[in-house]
Amino acid sequence: MDLSRHNAPIAAIATAPGRGAVGIVRVSGASVASVIDALCGRRLKPREATYLAFRAADGSTIDQGLAIHFPAPNSYTGEDVLELQAHGGPVVLQLLLARCVEAGKALGMRVAQPGEFTERAFLNDKIDLAQAEAIADLIDASTEAAARSASRSMAGEFSGEIHALRDALIHLRMLVEATLDFPEEEIDFLRKADAQGQLDRLEQSLAGVMQRARQGALLREGIKVVIAGQPNAGKSSLLNALAGAELAIVTPVAGTTRDVVSQTIQIEGVPLHVIDTAGLRESDDAVEKIGIERAWGQIESADAVLFLHDLTRASAPDYLAGDAAVAQALAARVPRSVPVIEVWNKLDASPDASPPQVAGHDTILLSAKTRAGLDALRRKLLEVAGWQSAPEGVYMARERHVQALRRVDSHLREAAALSSRKAQALDLLAEELRLAQNALNEITGEFSADDLLGVIFSSFCIGK
Repeated sequence: MDLSRHNAPIAAIATAPGRGAVGIVRVSGASVASVIDALCGRRLKPREATYLAFRAADGSTIDQGLAIHFPAPNSYTGEDVLELQAHGGPVVLQLLLARCVEAGKALGMRVAQPGEFTERAFLNDKIDLAQAEAIADLIDASTEAAARSASRSMAGEFSGEIHALRDALIHLRMLVEATLDFPEEEIDFLRKADAQGQLDRLEQSLAGVMQRARQGALLREGIKVVIAGQPNAGKSSLLNALAGAELAIVTPVAGTTRDVVSQTIQIEGVPLHVIDTAGLRESDDAVEKIGIERAWGQIESADAVLFLHDLTRASAPDYLAGDAAVAQALAARVPRSVPVIEVWNKLDASPDASPPQVAGHDTILLSAKTRAGLDALRRKLLEVAGWQSAPEGVYMARERHVQALRRVDSHLREAAALSSRKAQALDLLAEELRLAQNALNEITGEFSADDLLGVIFSSFCIGK
């Protein structure tokens, strides 16, 4: 990482673009005294809001508002921070930002890059990497459950669990290294210190953290659910029913949907990205063929597929033949790990129908028109997503955290296998424990590649 760019002070508009009652311009650097003097014309008491006029270079007033100075190291970034709260007009805020950059020119002041304030907070040990990501997740949270979980991660709950695992791992490594360093000693350090028991307890603790992290990642990412099936099975009606709004056009004409229609819904706080697709069938219509190809593109990248059938045609040979053709194509093009749920629609029109059962697939009967059976489908979607009733302890996590924890688990499993071989494998055991600790450190940023940090902070908004 290029640390030289962090020596210069930075400035940015910290509120969202557009008009508003209040807008904030934020400045951070080793010292912002000259900027305070230039814009405010007076000293500011630390962490005390002061109402005054913000001055232009010629002494005229740009705006009037509140100025707050947060001296280092007691600030968000760990540096000197100045916040100017002005009226929220875009022109006013741009004028204030330009004036800040102008006033700090001698210091090398520049406009901040996306996420640079939070990146400086991380580099100055105000927060760790998991907490930094939680800040972005809190801003982007699309459900109440996601916001609460992100808030817990931002407060350090997730990081605390990672640090507890790391400390236990370090202690175990110390025992193994001691045995390696003093092989002539008759004392069996590992046996007397119950190293095997410590390793077992560490694996149990890791399992709990992994479960909560998977739930947190699900709250953040959600799953992609694609509705597939023959034309006129009610795919658009089902999307509308799940979304609770008339999003897709519904007509009795087969093949009405020609393109992809998507909507994000939430069930128990879990975001589900539901996608309605064109009916799957052989067609000579050029536009419909494009829609069908797009449908297959969505299906092949789905986390779950709802294979929708029409109960009113459950006994029609031609319809069943079409379903069989779609089922065969799904089996060939959808990975085995992706669940396919058999959903029979139009229960209101055929309450006594008995649809055929497909081995290995769950079957749900419903009516998109009356909403009967919809709750059962929602529960099934949560089940295939891997969601469990959200306990208060779930914290926000990302897929990279889950992957890192899986690597830790893999190294600990290998370490457990090696521990039974005693002294003959102690060096290999020590290496597996070291790799496990490195994987844990990647989560909090104590051991991270520079390009990873660049990707993470570039996804933040400017001014944060």
